[in-house]
Amino acid sequence: MKILKIIFLYPISLIYGAVINIRNAMYDLKILKSNTFDIPIISIGNLTVGGTGKTPTTEFLIKNLTSEYKVAILSRGYKRKTKGFILANEKSTVDDIGDEPFQIKQKFPEIIVAVDENRSRGIKKLQEIKPEIDLIILDDAFQHRKVTPGFSILLLDYTQPFLEDHYLPYGRLRDSIKEAHRANTILVTKAPRNIKPIEMRILAANVSLKPYQTLYFSSINYKNLLPVYNNANKPISINEINNNKLSIILVSGIGNIAPVLSFCEKQSNKLIHIKFEDHHKYTEKNISDIIKKYNSLEDQNKIIITTEKDAVKIKNIICENETVKNNFYYCPIEIEILNNECDDFKQQIKDYIIKDKEQHRFLTSKRQY
Repeated sequence: MKILKIIFLYPISLIYGAVINIRNAMYDLKILKSNTFDIPIISIGNLTVGGTGKTPTTEFLIKNLTSEYKVAILSRGYKRKTKGFILANEKSTVDDIGDEPFQIKQKFPEIIVAVDENRSRGIKKLQEIKPEIDLIILDDAFQHRKVTPGFSILLLDYTQPFLEDHYLPYGRLRDSIKEAHRANTILVTKAPRNIKPIEMRILAANVSLKPYQTLYFSSINYKNLLPVYNNANKPISINEINNNKLSIILVSGIGNIAPVLSFCEKQSNKLIHIKFEDHHKYTEKNISDIIKKYNSLEDQNKIIITTEKDAVKIKNIICENETVKNNFYYCPIEIEILNNECDDFKQQIKDYIIKDKEQHRFLTSKRQY
């Protein structure tokens, strides 16, 4: 199988890498145009396919910036069934805007959330429709070079080494490792809390950190489990799963399930994993299969756990089994900046916003004269 993969996929990977490098060179040489805007723009992105923690990082910024700024989130709305610019509202569905923007809008209804595969058009539309916004956060936009963000956060997944990886489809890289130089801040996600200083120094050396760049490490905080279906149910703490020796059925459809899988394995001696592809759209048959798997477990103490991104799609599928509904939970997560550097991380972003807004005010006043 590995030989076949090399024979068929590796040549395509070489072609893909060549195309990516030529494209980046054309933007660097300004042969291809990249747009700038008179509003602070923060880009969050990665170099690889799969979940590196973009949504939790976006949510971290939302929680820490909305008390001071009017924030808007702009995403392409991956796998949505619509096209063009859409401003999310309380009636928007996953099919309208995509699962990750939908999750953010559900979790932070006061936040302006929009989707557009053309980010430049999306930014212009947001400025027209919502002139009061102070800041736009671009989700998954590191490769979207038609927009030059004022501040770029590049996410690197600690659990999925990338330095010796290959381009798609043979590997997971969708951009060159050399392009990390475009980031203002590199955030290593899903790192262990007890990561050693020597490991951090080696990683910093491997990514060839530039003098103008900062490097931070973050870990995942798993919060209390919340019900997918029955909102009358109380949250369940992690200790309750351990103390009651619950068997776990883990349902997932995300890019990198390894950290969640490892977390669940630590909570239970009996774990069954029902795995779907990333951004999976759940169906009634999927729910029926989950119910069958649940009923097939002889254990009386059992629970179904899914991720927050999966839960926003699953809850819209009818589940007629009351027992399953009452034992179906999702696990919210948050990022935690390690090494007591959370304040530094937040301050760097706020300093950028202040400086960018002052610069735009200066240019505006200069043009008026």
